[in-house]
Amino acid sequence: MKKITVICIMGITVFMCNGLPSYCASILESKHNLSISGTGEIRATNESRVCIFCHTPHNGRRDIPFLWNRSDQTTNYIPYKSSTMHASVGQPTGASKLCLSCHDGTIAMGAVLSRADEIEFLGGIRFLPATRSSYIGSDLSDDHPVSFSYESSRDYGNLELVNVASLPPEIQLDDSGQLQCTACHDPHDDSLGNFLVMSNRFSYLCIGCHSKKGWDSSTHALSSLRWNGQGSDPWPNTSYGTVAENGCENCHQPHTAGNHQRLLKREYEEDNCIVCHNGNVAAESVELELTKPYLHPVQSYNGVHDAAENFTLNGVENHVECEDCHNPHQVNSSTASAPVVAGENVGVLGIDAGGQQVAESQNLYEICFKCHADNTVISEPAITRQIDQVNTRMEFASGNPSYHPVIASTINSYVPSLLPPYSSGSLMYCTDCHGSDDPEGARGPHGSMNEYLLVERYETTDMTRESAEAYALCYKCHDRGVILSGRSGFSLHRKHVENANTPCAVCHDPHGISATQGNADNNGSLINFDVTVVSPNSAGELYYSAMSNAQCSCALLCHEKDHTAHGD
Repeated sequence: MKKITVICIMGITVFMCNGLPSYCASILESKHNLSISGTGEIRATNESRVCIFCHTPHNGRRDIPFLWNRSDQTTNYIPYKSSTMHASVGQPTGASKLCLSCHDGTIAMGAVLSRADEIEFLGGIRFLPATRSSYIGSDLSDDHPVSFSYESSRDYGNLELVNVASLPPEIQLDDSGQLQCTACHDPHDDSLGNFLVMSNRFSYLCIGCHSKKGWDSSTHALSSLRWNGQGSDPWPNTSYGTVAENGCENCHQPHTAGNHQRLLKREYEEDNCIVCHNGNVAAESVELELTKPYLHPVQSYNGVHDAAENFTLNGVENHVECEDCHNPHQVNSSTASAPVVAGENVGVLGIDAGGQQVAESQNLYEICFKCHADNTVISEPAITRQIDQVNTRMEFASGNPSYHPVIASTINSYVPSLLPPYSSGSLMYCTDCHGSDDPEGARGPHGSMNEYLLVERYETTDMTRESAEAYALCYKCHDRGVILSGRSGFSLHRKHVENANTPCAVCHDPHGISATQGNADNNGSLINFDVTVVSPNSAGELYYSAMSNAQCSCALLCHEKDHTAHGD
């Protein structure tokens, strides 16, 4: 039978475990044994009593329980704050204040009330060194918040906190209902490491309090992927081997976090993603995509994105971060059909087709509309057209004279050039055109070798020689043979595109034409002329007029050829 010896040191009961598993370890085997018998690097030179560094059987602090043996520090702490924090966090109280009497590095570890002189430590150490991982300091803005009312946080709107009655028994609030350091740490038992009250493998400790929507079915909660040993270790401070085992700690660090608000491990938001999404954990490398000349420049911004940002009330400073398109707590492997968001984009703030903010985008274009609609990051159109528009929400609107079917299927049922499986009733994603140029690379509009962040080549320069490669983006959905044969509904495509080297973009505006600016007669079939190539004819006319599915009329000057209105 295993033997448990119970001894009493200065009135404090200590359990000594002989031959028992590590989970029965006592304070004697932990770093909190600062006596001469301690096994850690920091220990006293001649003090044999274990508990004296925190407790005294006589004349302890009257304002604090636990027979506290340390002076009341007067440190002014910088508390944690966040735009998504629902609780009021002030100066530390209760047990948290006791922990900080050593861990803030402001009071000598050997300064106790029961002794007139300070207990000496090996190497002349007096204060907890700032180089130690256990050093917290007086700036608590990079640490998990403490000394706040847990229930009040729920009452004030944080419904992703577990109900108090459902907290695991290991997680204890103090007598006033406040969350303190002791909710996560037991200072007398280090059997689980970091004095944790329960294992945080698979984020068991984190999810004991935090019930994040979609987390249980998310990729980050379920993935068995491991680091391949190449590049930087993505998990230097954990002992777990897979994404799922690390869970929350893939990205978050409860103490001394690199990015204070929301406790991200690394200061730059994108680094918390790229450290795994560089081909060394996730198979596809987003990091590689971000080295391409055309990209969403997530590395150009820091501290601008805010999880509480509001696009419709206050406007938002231009920026792009990984979190603008991905919700790491909900991301999963589910698939969908256009325009509905698939798993990699679920749970992301967006702007709907009517211009209103939605908490969770249901359609992928709603995520794009945050930056490419009313709050557009583009000040000038890429091509100067007869009708200029940089608001893609207006370009794709279903009531327009013509548009690519991102929000709604096309109003034109006669599109004979479409390749299978497309039809006039098909819908498409923005990412069908905008995304990686590498079919084997990381999906999505992270980066591309093609201008405008396109998945295929799309030449817009006048006098471009026609080829399958030059207009590969168009030919991805439209049959090149049908278009050049004249069977597409306009018999002179070959004459213009192949013989006269006129790019598709000279006549066609690929997003669409807003109904507030154009009309069905002049702007059907995505007609919106590039006015750097096309200009008014000798009669001062510049227009396209649809006569039928097979006929149209143009009046313009192009390549020095004066077109008067005539049907085709």
